[in-house]
Amino acid sequence: MNDLLDQTETLQNLLISEATGGNEDDSEYIRLRQMLLANAALESLLPKLLRTCRNLAQFWQFIKFEFSTYAERRNYIWSEFRPVLDAIERGVSAPSDKVVSQALEKFDASHVQAAWSKALDRRASDPEGAITSARTLIESICKHILDESGIPYDDAADLPKLYKKTAETLTLAPSQHTEQVFKQILGGCTAIVEGLGSLRNRLSDAHGKGKVGSNPASRHAELAVNLSGALATYLLATWDARNEAAA
Repeated sequence: MNDLLDQTETLQNLLISEATGGNEDDSEYIRLRQMLLANAALESLLPKLLRTCRNLAQFWQFIKFEFSTYAERRNYIWSEFRPVLDAIERGVSAPSDKVVSQALEKFDASHVQAAWSKALDRRASDPEGAITSARTLIESICKHILDESGIPYDDAADLPKLYKKTAETLTLAPSQHTEQVFKQILGGCTAIVEGLGSLRNRLSDAHGKGKVGSNPASRHAELAVNLSGALATYLLATWDARNEAAA
């Protein structure tokens, strides 16, 4: 793990040097890039620039037009590498991250994918922001499904109300089932949504705090993100199944 961390930091520093007037070894960039891209456990956390820039010439063409100052370039590269470095330092990369990411890639809604990416990126470095993004992910999916179904809703409605309407649209409301086990499972989904809303209100950066406030730890953010990812995948799978059945 230390070797992986060292090599990732080496790649980060190499790019910073190249972006700020240095003349780095292209073969070393290619080697380090391929090493990280081959690590499936880190795939969802890697900077987008690694996927698009196959060599340093391509990276230079991107960075010199994207940011005009050295300071902007350094800050950009640091922020892009922070999620993967945090994950390596923790020694944690949940297998579910990739599953959810792949499910959302099939879902043609950039704002939904953006919410998930932010939730993943912020778990360790910004727990409050991660909790906010976890809640935003479910909210975005609910609104998208309702929009696609032609069902009106109050855009200012809170998350539990949006989820209730979405669940009824997908026949996932506990009241729509008689089998006890399904009622329990679907009731659990409703409880997750309500919990995400409460956690976000109490611990996230969505609201100001009083003199005595609670600051979420990374474990709180990890829980919120994992729950939102699992529920998002379930909602999308149900939505897909409904559309296939109607086709």
